Amino acid sequence: MTETDTMTDTKTRIAKVYINLKEGTLDPQGETIQKALRTMGYSKALSVRCGKVYEIEMEDDSPESKKQLEEICQRALANPVIEKFEIKW
Repeated sequence: MTETDTMTDTKTRIAKVYINLKEGTLDPQGETIQKALRTMGYSKALSVRCGKVYEIEMEDDSPESKKQLEEICQRALANPVIEKFEIKW
């Protein structure tokens, strides 16, 4: 068994972390994309909000792992002043 095999053990879990701007926070990138879509003729796209998605492989989905992932989001991935995050397993 190689090191790669042990890292992809069936116990590991992939969590997707979605980072988005909080409501009321200006999103210049989203506005620029929305204007470009209008220019391209996509009039049905009324607004665009940009965000980020991270896939993080965790050892498991135990309460300890979930707590650690919450801390990762709060301390390293999201700016709590202007961003919110959601974790999906």
